[in-house]
Amino acid sequence: MSSKGLGSSMYDYIFVGAGLFSATLSNLILKRNSDAKILIIEKRKHIGGNIYTENIEGINVHKYGAHIFHTSNKKVWDYVNSFATFNRFTNSPIAFYKGESYNLPFNMNTFSKMWNIKTPKEAKEIIEKQKKEITNTPTNLEEQAISLVGRDIYEKLIKGYTEKQWGRDCKELPPFIIKRLPVRFIYDNNYFNDSYQGIPIGGYTQMIKNMLGNAKIILNTNYLLNKNEFEAKKIIFTGPIDEYFNYSLGKLEYRSLKFESETLDEENHQGVAVVNYTEKNIPYTRSIEHKHFENTISNKTIVTKEYPCDWNEGMEAYYPINDEKNQLLYDKYKQLSKNENVIFGGRLGEYKYYDMDKIIERAYEYEEIIN
Repeated sequence: MSSKGLGSSMYDYIFVGAGLFSATLSNLILKRNSDAKILIIEKRKHIGGNIYTENIEGINVHKYGAHIFHTSNKKVWDYVNSFATFNRFTNSPIAFYKGESYNLPFNMNTFSKMWNIKTPKEAKEIIEKQKKEITNTPTNLEEQAISLVGRDIYEKLIKGYTEKQWGRDCKELPPFIIKRLPVRFIYDNNYFNDSYQGIPIGGYTQMIKNMLGNAKIILNTNYLLNKNEFEAKKIIFTGPIDEYFNYSLGKLEYRSLKFESETLDEENHQGVAVVNYTEKNIPYTRSIEHKHFENTISNKTIVTKEYPCDWNEGMEAYYPINDEKNQLLYDKYKQLSKNENVIFGGRLGEYKYYDMDKIIERAYEYEEIIN
């Protein structure tokens, strides 16, 4: 792994970005052809992209927000387990609203606390009654959410969080953002329905390092400012597709995040890995206590607050705003990309939010294309 010196020889593949997509696709290529010459170029000072974890005080800190691996694809699960041992972490977040705590996802524990009821029948009756408030086809996110889960759940657990996340009133957001909301009429706090779930013991950075193997890696280097220094038969670009074209057609829009971490002289600060704050007047959306991901034993703890914000050039882009305007612009860039000897992949290259397992599935698809 290197952070100095630019490439001079011809490579078979150059990957721009050292995140999960590049790590997976480069690994699959090397499995097919161990003699392939691969170079990874990363503008940050570390590998791993947004799943990068840094060991601080003996705790593996998720530096760019909580990442819990989950999938129902056994092929994907077996694949990641060949690079790391995964624990049995179960994501069971808590939502705080005006001094009250609720279990997520919406389940009988949530409903029992909210309405002082005991049975699924009671919960269903309340939700169905409240859903009737919306008589038309939903035209915005607020109407969509109420039509799915009713007014009470919307007001306490969806509205404030969503408006902070997207920086807009729910009445101004399109309904497709919430196509469905999981509602369980059982006492089950497991956030994901997937068959497999866990965190790599030792952190994601070590897993990515194992995936990259002996591939040459150059850190602290912006490929777009140095592209004339590199030659390859094929370029795989995982940065923003509009940045690659110097924003020639306009800038795609994203939401970004800011993180505020503190180390506390406590063994256990919030009792759970993730707490959502669903009130609008609390500026952060959630707090993450990293030691709970791997059940780390320590007399200190590290807690990170996550603040959504508008994205500006130079900031990390996290969530594509896939409204009609931005999607049309992306489609123009995608058409433009057909004239390049470059493959655009990953969430920034494809302007699409992906869970980690879906990124790996996409890498498998790309491997077949470039084979």
